[in-house]
Amino acid sequence: MLIELFITFFLIGAFTFGGGYAMLPLIQQAVLEKGWLTDTQLVDFVAVAESTPGPFAVNIATYIGIQKAGIIGAVASTFGVVMPSFIIILIVATAFEKFKENKYVKCVMSGLKPAVIGLIGSAVLSIGETAFLPGEGQNFSLPALISSICIFAVAAVLMFWKKLHPIVVIGISALLGICLGYAGVIPV
Repeated sequence: MLIELFITFFLIGAFTFGGGYAMLPLIQQAVLEKGWLTDTQLVDFVAVAESTPGPFAVNIATYIGIQKAGIIGAVASTFGVVMPSFIIILIVATAFEKFKENKYVKCVMSGLKPAVIGLIGSAVLSIGETAFLPGEGQNFSLPALISSICIFAVAAVLMFWKKLHPIVVIGISALLGICLGYAGVIPV
């Protein structure tokens, strides 16, 4: 299991550009195909990984590793996801200054930017589907759907237009979730 965790997250780290959120579709595919997590568990892990300090990809790899093989599994998956970036950054840092004005390098960078946005958009749609629509064994609840969309809208307005600090937005969203869950609007 330790080798499988390391290799899985090493490959995810090696073939994803654009940071943790761009890794999410690959993480989702890997953990669901291997049966390591359900859709609902993955969404919960994403929420926890996003709410805790540190890089998203490291947090989610650590959580999945600990879920599957304890502390040693967390170490294996975390090293796996970090190692490719570490190696690539060492190589790029030594060569980028020399090649940054190269037209082929500029073309590669121009091509990667929209792909990264597409990967992040894919993750948003996939997680949004699980968060906003009923999943396994849950009945559709219009109040829960409307409440989730309202919390999303409040968070988006506070982040994008009001420029509130992400910690404040996470706190407000958590408080709204607690209140709506306690009131029975959102199933818990």
